[in-house]
Amino acid sequence: MPEGDTVWQTAKRLHSALAGKVLTLSDFRVPKYATVDLTGRSVLDITPRGKHLLTRIEGGLTVHTHLGMEGSWKVYADEQRWTGGPAHQIRVILAAADASAARTAVGYRLPVLDLLRTAEEDNAVGHLGPDLLGPDWSPDRALGNLLADPARPLGEALLDQRNLAGIGNVYKSELCFLLRATPWLPVGALPAEHTAQLPVLAKKLLEANRDRPIRSTTGRRGQDLFVYGRANRPCLRCTTPIRLANQGDGSRERPTYWCPNCQAGPAPSPAPRHTAPRTPREARPSTPRRTTN
Repeated sequence: MPEGDTVWQTAKRLHSALAGKVLTLSDFRVPKYATVDLTGRSVLDITPRGKHLLTRIEGGLTVHTHLGMEGSWKVYADEQRWTGGPAHQIRVILAAADASAARTAVGYRLPVLDLLRTAEEDNAVGHLGPDLLGPDWSPDRALGNLLADPARPLGEALLDQRNLAGIGNVYKSELCFLLRATPWLPVGALPAEHTAQLPVLAKKLLEANRDRPIRSTTGRRGQDLFVYGRANRPCLRCTTPIRLANQGDGSRERPTYWCPNCQAGPAPSPAPRHTAPRTPREARPSTPRRTTN
Protein backbone atom coordinates (compact mmCIF):
# COMPACT_ATOMS: atom_id res chain seq x y z
CA MET A 1 0.00 0.00 0.00
CA PRO A 2 1.35 3.47 -0.86
CA GLU A 3 2.17 5.42 2.29
CA GLY A 4 2.48 9.12 3.02
CA ASP A 5 5.90 9.54 1.43
CA THR A 6 4.83 7.80 -1.78
CA VAL A 7 1.66 9.88 -2.00
CA TRP A 8 3.73 13.03 -1.44
CA GLN A 9 5.96 12.03 -4.37
CA THR A 10 2.90 11.35 -6.53
CA ALA A 11 1.47 14.78 -5.74
CA LYS A 12 4.77 16.44 -6.56
CA ARG A 13 4.93 14.64 -9.92
CA LEU A 14 1.32 15.50 -10.79
CA HIS A 15 1.76 19.12 -9.73
CA SER A 16 4.82 19.48 -11.95
CA ALA A 17 2.92 18.03 -14.92
CA LEU A 18 -0.45 19.75 -14.56
CA ALA A 19 -0.46 22.76 -12.23
CA GLY A 20 -0.78 26.12 -13.94
CA LYS A 21 -1.85 24.51 -17.21
CA VAL A 22 -5.19 24.28 -19.01
CA LEU A 23 -6.81 20.87 -19.29
CA THR A 24 -6.98 19.65 -22.88
CA LEU A 25 -8.57 16.33 -21.95
CA SER A 26 -10.76 15.18 -19.07
CA ASP A 27 -11.97 11.57 -19.15
CA PHE A 28 -13.66 10.05 -16.09
CA ARG A 29 -14.14 6.34 -16.61
CA VAL A 30 -16.54 5.65 -13.76
CA PRO A 31 -20.33 5.71 -14.24
CA LYS A 32 -20.94 8.43 -11.64
CA TYR A 33 -18.86 10.98 -13.54
CA ALA A 34 -19.12 9.66 -17.09
CA THR A 35 -20.57 12.95 -18.38
CA VAL A 36 -18.18 15.27 -16.52
CA ASP A 37 -15.89 17.35 -18.74
CA LEU A 38 -13.30 19.65 -17.17
CA THR A 39 -11.64 20.54 -20.47
CA GLY A 40 -10.69 24.21 -20.69
CA ARG A 41 -10.27 24.69 -16.96
CA SER A 42 -6.89 25.37 -15.36
CA VAL A 43 -5.35 23.05 -12.80
CA LEU A 44 -4.53 25.11 -9.72
CA ASP A 45 -2.53 22.65 -7.62
CA ILE A 46 -2.24 19.05 -6.47
CA THR A 47 -2.04 18.69 -2.71
CA PRO A 48 -1.37 15.50 -0.70
CA ARG A 49 -3.31 15.00 2.52
CA GLY A 50 -2.08 11.91 4.33
CA LYS A 51 -2.76 9.15 1.81
CA HIS A 52 -5.26 11.26 -0.16
CA LEU A 53 -4.67 13.43 -3.24
CA LEU A 54 -6.58 16.66 -3.91
CA THR A 55 -6.37 17.98 -7.48
CA ARG A 56 -7.87 21.47 -7.41
CA ILE A 57 -9.43 22.76 -10.60
CA GLU A 58 -10.47 26.24 -11.67
CA GLY A 59 -14.09 26.94 -10.83
CA GLY A 60 -14.02 25.61 -7.27
CA LEU A 61 -13.78 21.89 -8.02
CA THR A 62 -11.50 19.22 -6.56
CA VAL A 63 -10.75 15.76 -7.92
CA HIS A 64 -10.26 13.61 -4.81
CA THR A 65 -8.43 10.31 -5.19
CA HIS A 66 -6.97 7.65 -2.92
CA LEU A 67 -4.52 5.02 -4.15
CA GLY A 68 -5.71 2.25 -1.84
CA MET A 69 -3.67 -0.94 -2.06
CA GLU A 70 -2.86 -1.02 -5.78
CA GLY A 71 -3.77 2.34 -7.28
CA SER A 72 -1.32 4.65 -9.02
CA TRP A 73 -1.05 7.85 -11.03
CA LYS A 74 1.29 7.81 -14.02
CA VAL A 75 2.42 10.83 -16.03
CA TYR A 76 3.25 10.51 -19.73
CA ALA A 77 4.69 12.82 -22.35
CA ASP A 78 3.23 13.02 -25.85
CA GLU A 79 3.76 9.83 -27.87
CA GLN A 80 4.97 7.99 -24.74
CA ARG A 81 3.54 4.50 -24.33
CA TRP A 82 1.24 4.06 -21.34
CA THR A 83 2.55 1.31 -19.08
CA GLY A 84 0.49 1.50 -15.89
CA GLY A 85 -1.80 -1.41 -16.73
CA PRO A 86 -4.52 -2.51 -19.15
CA ALA A 87 -6.99 0.09 -20.38
CA HIS A 88 -9.88 -1.34 -18.36
CA GLN A 89 -8.02 -0.43 -15.15
CA ILE A 90 -7.92 3.28 -16.00
CA ARG A 91 -10.31 5.34 -13.89
CA VAL A 92 -9.49 8.90 -14.98
CA ILE A 93 -7.33 10.75 -17.49
CA LEU A 94 -6.31 14.40 -17.17
CA ALA A 95 -4.18 15.99 -19.88
CA ALA A 96 -2.84 19.53 -19.86
CA ALA A 97 -0.52 21.65 -21.94
CA ASP A 98 1.21 25.00 -22.08
CA ALA A 99 3.62 26.56 -24.57
CA SER A 100 6.50 24.35 -23.40
CA ALA A 101 5.06 20.88 -22.90
CA ALA A 102 2.02 18.62 -22.83
CA ARG A 103 1.53 15.93 -20.22
CA THR A 104 -1.11 13.28 -19.58
CA ALA A 105 -1.85 11.97 -16.07
CA VAL A 106 -3.52 8.55 -15.95
CA GLY A 107 -5.09 7.16 -12.78
CA TYR A 108 -5.03 3.35 -12.61
CA ARG A 109 -7.03 1.11 -10.23
CA LEU A 110 -8.12 4.03 -8.03
CA PRO A 111 -10.57 2.72 -5.41
CA VAL A 112 -11.62 6.27 -4.52
CA LEU A 113 -12.44 8.85 -7.19
CA ASP A 114 -14.72 11.75 -6.34
CA LEU A 115 -15.41 15.19 -7.75
CA LEU A 116 -16.04 17.64 -4.91
CA ARG A 117 -16.54 21.32 -4.42
CA THR A 118 -13.21 22.63 -3.14
CA ALA A 119 -15.02 24.34 -0.28
CA GLU A 120 -16.26 20.91 0.83
CA GLU A 121 -12.95 19.01 0.85
CA ASP A 122 -13.36 18.43 4.58
CA ASN A 123 -16.13 15.98 3.74
CA ALA A 124 -13.41 13.73 2.31
CA VAL A 125 -10.36 14.47 4.47
CA GLY A 126 -11.60 16.37 7.51
CA HIS A 127 -11.49 13.23 9.66
CA LEU A 128 -7.73 12.87 9.25
CA GLY A 129 -5.28 13.56 12.04
CA PRO A 130 -2.28 15.86 11.57
CA ASP A 131 -0.37 15.10 8.37
CA LEU A 132 3.22 13.97 8.94
CA LEU A 133 4.29 15.73 5.73
CA GLY A 134 1.74 18.54 5.76
CA PRO A 135 1.55 22.12 7.06
CA ASP A 136 -0.90 21.09 9.79
CA TRP A 137 1.60 18.72 11.47
CA SER A 138 1.46 18.90 15.26
CA PRO A 139 3.41 16.30 17.27
CA ASP A 140 1.51 17.17 20.44
CA ARG A 141 -1.85 16.69 18.78
CA ALA A 142 -0.73 13.43 17.16
CA LEU A 143 0.54 12.09 20.47
CA GLY A 144 -2.65 13.13 22.23
CA ASN A 145 -4.68 11.27 19.61
CA LEU A 146 -2.59 8.12 20.04
CA LEU A 147 -2.86 8.18 23.84
CA ALA A 148 -6.60 8.83 23.84
CA ASP A 149 -7.11 5.05 23.79
CA PRO A 150 -4.21 3.72 25.89
CA ALA A 151 -5.38 0.10 25.68
CA ARG A 152 -5.25 0.01 21.90
CA PRO A 153 -2.37 -1.98 20.33
CA LEU A 154 0.39 0.32 19.13
CA GLY A 155 0.36 -1.03 15.56
CA GLU A 156 -3.38 -0.47 15.14
CA ALA A 157 -3.16 3.04 16.62
CA LEU A 158 -0.40 4.00 14.18
CA LEU A 159 -2.43 2.82 11.19
CA ASP A 160 -5.50 4.81 12.25
CA GLN A 161 -5.37 7.89 10.01
CA ARG A 162 -7.58 9.76 12.48
CA ASN A 163 -4.64 9.80 14.88
CA LEU A 164 -1.96 10.92 12.45
CA ALA A 165 -2.03 10.79 8.66
CA GLY A 166 0.53 9.09 6.45
CA ILE A 167 1.66 5.91 8.20
CA GLY A 168 1.01 2.62 6.44
CA ASN A 169 1.95 -0.96 7.13
CA VAL A 170 5.66 -0.58 6.34
CA TYR A 171 6.21 2.34 8.66
CA LYS A 172 4.04 0.73 11.33
CA SER A 173 6.35 -2.27 11.54
CA GLU A 174 9.54 -0.21 11.24
CA LEU A 175 8.49 2.33 13.87
CA CYS A 176 7.60 -0.40 16.36
CA PHE A 177 11.01 -1.96 15.81
CA LEU A 178 12.82 1.35 16.35
CA LEU A 179 10.77 1.94 19.50
CA ARG A 180 11.67 -1.60 20.69
CA ALA A 181 7.99 -2.45 21.20
CA THR A 182 5.87 -5.13 19.57
CA PRO A 183 2.93 -3.85 17.49
CA TRP A 184 0.59 -5.55 20.01
CA LEU A 185 1.87 -3.57 23.02
CA PRO A 186 -0.87 -1.23 24.31
CA VAL A 187 -0.04 2.38 23.48
CA GLY A 188 -0.31 3.30 27.16
CA ALA A 189 2.31 0.69 28.09
CA LEU A 190 4.99 2.21 25.88
CA PRO A 191 7.88 3.51 28.06
CA ALA A 192 7.64 7.27 28.61
CA GLU A 193 10.87 8.08 26.76
CA HIS A 194 9.67 6.15 23.71
CA THR A 195 6.20 7.67 23.86
CA ALA A 196 7.61 11.18 23.59
CA GLN A 197 9.90 10.09 20.76
CA LEU A 198 7.18 8.43 18.66
CA PRO A 199 5.70 11.35 16.63
CA VAL A 200 9.13 12.91 16.12
CA LEU A 201 10.58 9.64 14.84
CA ALA A 202 7.60 9.01 12.56
CA LYS A 203 7.98 12.41 10.92
CA LYS A 204 11.74 11.95 10.59
CA LEU A 205 11.31 8.66 8.72
CA LEU A 206 8.74 9.97 6.26
CA GLU A 207 10.65 13.18 5.60
CA ALA A 208 13.85 11.24 4.95
CA ASN A 209 12.09 9.10 2.35
CA ARG A 210 9.81 11.51 0.53
CA ASP A 211 12.45 12.23 -2.13
CA ARG A 212 13.96 8.73 -2.35
CA PRO A 213 13.08 6.25 -5.10
CA ILE A 214 13.64 3.38 -2.65
CA ARG A 215 12.39 3.63 0.92
CA SER A 216 15.00 3.07 3.63
CA THR A 217 14.73 3.12 7.42
CA THR A 218 18.13 1.61 8.21
CA GLY A 219 20.61 3.88 6.45
CA ARG A 220 22.36 0.74 5.21
CA ARG A 221 23.01 0.16 1.54
CA GLY A 222 21.31 -3.02 0.35
CA GLN A 223 19.47 -3.48 3.66
CA ASP A 224 16.65 -0.99 3.35
CA LEU A 225 14.26 -2.11 6.10
CA PHE A 226 14.79 -3.56 9.56
CA VAL A 227 11.85 -5.97 9.75
CA TYR A 228 9.18 -5.37 7.08
CA GLY A 229 9.23 -8.09 4.42
CA ARG A 230 11.99 -9.99 6.24
CA ALA A 231 10.08 -12.90 7.80
CA ASN A 232 12.41 -15.70 8.97
CA ARG A 233 15.50 -13.68 8.04
CA PRO A 234 17.95 -12.65 10.79
CA CYS A 235 17.32 -9.40 12.63
CA LEU A 236 19.84 -6.77 11.57
CA ARG A 237 20.41 -5.92 15.21
CA CYS A 238 20.54 -9.28 17.00
CA THR A 239 20.25 -12.01 14.26
CA THR A 240 17.07 -13.52 15.79
CA PRO A 241 14.70 -14.60 12.98
CA ILE A 242 12.08 -11.97 12.20
CA ARG A 243 8.50 -13.11 12.74
CA LEU A 244 5.35 -12.45 10.73
CA ALA A 245 1.70 -12.46 11.76
CA ASN A 246 -1.47 -10.65 10.77
CA GLN A 247 -2.71 -7.79 12.92
CA GLY A 248 -6.21 -6.35 12.83
CA ASP A 249 -9.68 -7.71 12.20
CA GLY A 250 -11.18 -9.12 9.01
CA SER A 251 -10.53 -6.95 5.96
CA ARG A 252 -8.29 -4.71 8.05
CA GLU A 253 -5.77 -7.45 8.79
CA ARG A 254 -2.27 -6.48 7.77
CA PRO A 255 0.95 -8.55 7.66
CA THR A 256 3.06 -7.39 10.59
CA TYR A 257 6.75 -8.01 11.21
CA TRP A 258 8.74 -7.85 14.42
CA CYS A 259 11.84 -9.15 16.18
CA PRO A 260 10.86 -11.26 19.22
CA ASN A 261 14.18 -10.47 20.90
CA CYS A 262 14.55 -6.73 20.29
CA GLN A 263 10.91 -5.77 20.77
CA ALA A 264 9.20 -6.08 24.14
CA GLY A 265 5.50 -6.74 24.63
CA PRO A 266 2.78 -9.23 23.73
CA ALA A 267 2.81 -11.01 20.38
CA PRO A 268 1.07 -13.97 18.73
CA SER A 269 2.54 -17.39 19.29
CA PRO A 270 4.54 -18.69 16.31
CA ALA A 271 2.35 -20.63 13.89
CA PRO A 272 3.31 -24.22 13.00
CA ARG A 273 5.85 -24.16 10.23
CA HIS A 274 3.55 -25.73 7.63
CA THR A 275 0.83 -23.09 8.27
CA ALA A 276 3.01 -20.01 8.76
CA PRO A 277 1.71 -17.03 6.79
CA ARG A 278 3.63 -16.35 3.62
CA THR A 279 5.33 -13.05 2.97
CA PRO A 280 3.04 -11.14 0.60
CA ARG A 281 4.46 -10.58 -2.86
CA GLU A 282 4.49 -6.81 -2.51
CA ALA A 283 6.29 -7.03 0.83
CA ARG A 284 9.39 -8.87 -0.34
CA PRO A 285 12.56 -6.92 0.39
CA SER A 286 14.66 -4.87 -2.01
CA THR A 287 11.70 -3.96 -4.23
CA PRO A 288 11.93 -0.36 -5.49
CA ARG A 289 8.84 1.75 -5.03
CA ARG A 290 7.00 2.40 -8.25
CA THR A 291 7.45 6.15 -8.33
CA THR A 292 8.85 6.66 -11.81
CA ASN A 293 6.86 8.25 -14.64
